[in-house]
Amino acid sequence: MKSWNDRLNTPGIHGIKPSPRAFADVMEDQPMLVPTARQVDDFIRTIPRGVDMDVRALRTALAMEHGAEVTCPVTIGYHLRTVAEAANEDLERGMTLNDIAPFWRVLDAKTPTTRKLSFGTAFVAAQRKREGLKP
Repeated sequence: MKSWNDRLNTPGIHGIKPSPRAFADVMEDQPMLVPTARQVDDFIRTIPRGVDMDVRALRTALAMEHGAEVTCPVTIGYHLRTVAEAANEDLERGMTLNDIAPFWRVLDAKTPTTRKLSFGTAFVAAQRKREGLKP
C-alpha cells in the first residue's frame, strides 16, 4: 500500500472540466477544478497562522486561483485527508510543525474528514487551540 506522502506526490489527473451533473453546490456543466493532492497541499500552506478557512471557502479560492467556478467537492475531501495524513507521517519522521501543511486551518471538529484521520481528532483540536482558532 502506498504511503500518504506517495499519494500526495502522485501527479494524478487534474484540470478544469465541465461538471458531469449537478451535485452538492455544483451545477451541471459548470467549469469545475479537479485538483491534485499537491495543489491542495500547496494552497493550504499559504493560509497564514491564526487564520482558518472552511472547506467551502477553500474550494472557492482554489477554483478562482485556477480559473474555474467551483472545485470538485468529492476530490477535495479525498485530498484533505491525504494532506493531513501525509503531514502526520512527516511529523512521525521528525519534521516540525513549521515544515508541514497546516491542515488544521481547514479541518475542524465539524469537518467529516477530521473524524476519518488515523491519528484521531485531538491533534487537530490542539493545533487549532494553539493558533487561537475555534475548535
